[in-house]
Amino acid sequence: MDLFIDFVRNASRLCGIVAAALIGMAIIVVCQMVVMRYILNASTVWQTEFVIFSLVAATFVGSPYVLLVKGHVNVDLLPHYMDRKGRHILAILANFLGLSFCLVLTFVGFELFYEALTSGWTTDTIWKLPLWIPYISIPLGIGILSLQYVADILALLTGRDTVSGERSTH
Repeated sequence: MDLFIDFVRNASRLCGIVAAALIGMAIIVVCQMVVMRYILNASTVWQTEFVIFSLVAATFVGSPYVLLVKGHVNVDLLPHYMDRKGRHILAILANFLGLSFCLVLTFVGFELFYEALTSGWTTDTIWKLPLWIPYISIPLGIGILSLQYVADILALLTGRDTVSGERSTH
């Protein structure tokens, strides 16, 4: 079990690196687009779509890392007034609800990706980017997010993690 949890955590860290790289590339392309348009007075064909799709992909692919580091928005009013056992049960329940949502989103995202791939969908611009390329980020990112939820649930159930996300001594 430790091997699975460590594997998923490392995959989530890799997702964070990929998401940061996508954001970095989007920044570089925006700078290039500004130079092309306003300094060289040239047209840009692919840059706007690339930036949009990169930032959206970074959101999906980066989501497992955000869950790993507990970086999501969290309202802890109710757990604040609960005892340790209540917080533990609430954390497991919240993780199961998050996992359920992510499994549905992974399935629907895969259907979207597969239909775009098999039907030859492209963007309506001159670039004609095949849409399966940006759509793959949905099932990939949310699929790994689902695995991160499973790892978090297993860590909570076996005492490997506490409710606050700190590593226990087990």
